[in-house]
Amino acid sequence: MSHFPAQSPIQDNLYRVETVRQLDAAAIDALDGSGIVLMKRAGVAAFKELLEAFGQPSLITVFCGSGNNAGDGYVLAAMAAQRRIPVRLVELGNSGKFTAETQRARQFAEQAKVSMIALDSGIELTEGVIVDSLLGIGGSGPLRAPYAKAVGLINDSGLPVLSVDIPSGLDADTGSVADMAVKADLTVTFIGAKQGLFTGRGSALCGEIIYHSLDVPERVFQDFRPASQLMDLFDLMDYLPELEGDVHKNQRGHSMVIGGDHGYGGAAAMAAQASLKAGCGLTSVATQPQHITAVLARCPEVMACGVISGQQLQPLLDRPNVLVVGPGLGRSAWSEQLLQKAVSAGLPMVLDADALNILAEGRVVPNTGGQQWILTPHPGEAARLLNTSVAAIQANRFAAVREIQQKYNALVLLKGPGTLIAGKEAIIKVCPYGNPAMATAGMGDLLSGIIGSLVAQGLSLQIAAELGCCLHSSAADMAVSELGYRGIAATDLLPYLHKLLNQEYL
Repeated sequence: MSHFPAQSPIQDNLYRVETVRQLDAAAIDALDGSGIVLMKRAGVAAFKELLEAFGQPSLITVFCGSGNNAGDGYVLAAMAAQRRIPVRLVELGNSGKFTAETQRARQFAEQAKVSMIALDSGIELTEGVIVDSLLGIGGSGPLRAPYAKAVGLINDSGLPVLSVDIPSGLDADTGSVADMAVKADLTVTFIGAKQGLFTGRGSALCGEIIYHSLDVPERVFQDFRPASQLMDLFDLMDYLPELEGDVHKNQRGHSMVIGGDHGYGGAAAMAAQASLKAGCGLTSVATQPQHITAVLARCPEVMACGVISGQQLQPLLDRPNVLVVGPGLGRSAWSEQLLQKAVSAGLPMVLDADALNILAEGRVVPNTGGQQWILTPHPGEAARLLNTSVAAIQANRFAAVREIQQKYNALVLLKGPGTLIAGKEAIIKVCPYGNPAMATAGMGDLLSGIIGSLVAQGLSLQIAAELGCCLHSSAADMAVSELGYRGIAATDLLPYLHKLLNQEYL
């Protein structure tokens, strides 16, 4: 969970490395060309956050490379020495190649009598806190030998780690890792928040993320377009439709879940239950007849219909105003028939699970007519949609979600840590909520049901996807806070979803 208040558009905006460099240059210009001022502010901010997070440690070990990120580390070390906190600095960089600002920062550390040692001096990491100031945003590709050794020592130490700006080895643009990267407990990032911190491996390596603007004037940001943007549940809740005193169920939308082939009835049942819990006036299910009893026993409010063919499904499609197709759908002839009929109905659709796999196999006409589709793939399904590998998807999730959106002419929600949402024109949105407890069966079925419910209630596809994603992930965060990370099942989220929708936790 990051310290990114919803009130500040600057803090919600995420940038690519190229733009961050331009922002840095503009910020320095705003300070009359004094880059050392920003470097000092960064080092001081990181030092204060270290004390706030870990208390006063018995020892601070700062690892510094050669770039400006190293300069922040030198300043931090000098601050610690001035506070009489034991500190040592492990140098990997060649001081002869330092920028003028980094050289001055090193001089501050020397003047504060910080102990500086080389990596090959047999250093032992047995106590205190480690500060990673090795590479910053300049690092990309596999780590060179001295840096790889340093990252290995840091990760093997078991000590708390603060990364300055970004964990070394993490790609600031994509959130991927070429071979290895620092695993931080806290990342303090500056000026322009980097989009790679919030998705893919970034979600696992950054720990808590704290942003500091370093008091750069807001006008500096006006000329720079962000590459992506964090979503905020507080803002999105404002889009929920108001419930008038004379409202009736038919005015609150009708979502139909289509799925549940032999052996997969639970997926359709969970999606339908989530649709009701998210506020839909009417929810129906079209599934294999053998699942009807189980669906009704679990959720008697659902209108459950057994269908054995696409022909039996067709007359039912006159009732709903949105379709959720895919939970437990399977890949049989029955599955394909139902998907074909759903597509021909021309209704807004949320496509998930095997609906995506059938689409990827070319067994359904792509969305060329501009119908309103939301695709919700996980990385495996995304790989099939693009005929590539999961590794390729995860290597650049931002590029992947945009490519799927363009290929299938649909709004796309790419699931996984740091879920991404890409619409036709909208900037890519990033979900800052969620946790590892969500890596269990049925979570995606709940999500598709929630999003379908919100579309049925009148929200646009973009807002429904964003709000549904944030509600789903925030409910998981609430569940973890009360129940712990292990043993959470998908339907455990439903009581927390109910509380969020009624703003009991906001």
